[in-house]
Amino acid sequence: MSNAIKILTPGWFTTVHDQGRFDFLHMGVPVSGYLDKFSAAMANFLVGNPADTALLEITVVGPGFAVLKEMDMALTGADMDIRVNHMSMPQWATIRLKPGDTVVLGPAQKGCRGYLAFGGGIDVPRIMGSRSTYFAGKTGGFYGRALKKEDVLKTVDKAVLDKPRHLPGEYRPDFGNSITIRAIPGPQEDFFKPDSLFGSSYEVTQKADRMGYRLSGPGVPIREGLPKSIISEPVLPGSIQIPPDQQPIVLLNEQTVGGYAKIATIISCDLPKVAQALPGDTIVFEKIDLPLAHQIYYREREKIQTIKALFFGCKQSINPDKDR
Repeated sequence: MSNAIKILTPGWFTTVHDQGRFDFLHMGVPVSGYLDKFSAAMANFLVGNPADTALLEITVVGPGFAVLKEMDMALTGADMDIRVNHMSMPQWATIRLKPGDTVVLGPAQKGCRGYLAFGGGIDVPRIMGSRSTYFAGKTGGFYGRALKKEDVLKTVDKAVLDKPRHLPGEYRPDFGNSITIRAIPGPQEDFFKPDSLFGSSYEVTQKADRMGYRLSGPGVPIREGLPKSIISEPVLPGSIQIPPDQQPIVLLNEQTVGGYAKIATIISCDLPKVAQALPGDTIVFEKIDLPLAHQIYYREREKIQTIKALFFGCKQSINPDKDR
């Protein structure tokens, strides 16, 4: 391990993440981990890393940093201008860095979160099995916080690639201002009138972070005679809660329990779309059933297998939720 970058400007909210910690939910410790699993995995593949290698998750405004050693880098996710020594460089492709280079990332033009991977991966201590930042708990990542000016990050030493890589355009997501999110009713769908969430348009409010997104739109009333809240119970990323104000809340990676009825659960393959939504963007929920959700999941897994074969010359099983 050796020093890799020195932060000159930290960006709005730049944190270290891998896939997260999965074994401590019963103790109130959330998963954390990167929110857009596909973009994060692609950034790692582009520099020759396994999918679960620690990288930087960048929210809205990117950092600037000085390069301290030769290594490969790749930026995926939200559309961001990236410049090395003032020269514009491509996203979704390998970029070779040398000591003395300066890298500056601009604000997101489309999407919300970018993923910046370095060959070998960010070297920070594993806390409870993960290098991910749990910001509210001041745990993991780089001292449990977002990056600041003058921070110096290390990476695991790794030889640069023999030749650069790029992800063909047909595999890249397109981040729009209006998105359709597929969800399965439940687990408390009987608290609500049938289809009272689905088909309506909701706007992402300013209250949107790694814990969850509060939405604004048509109210989703609880049936007469049923309680406005329930006994707190475990929740997972993608749970859609309905609080007393009848406005949906989409839960993400940094919450473990909730006390509101959950009308539906977003499928895992669509969670990256939520993570890339900005305040003011609109979301429409589409109802699907469990068998279709399974089909979508396996199609997405096959897509990732195909991409890995393209980069590594092999086609082996990849589970993006368990390649860690």
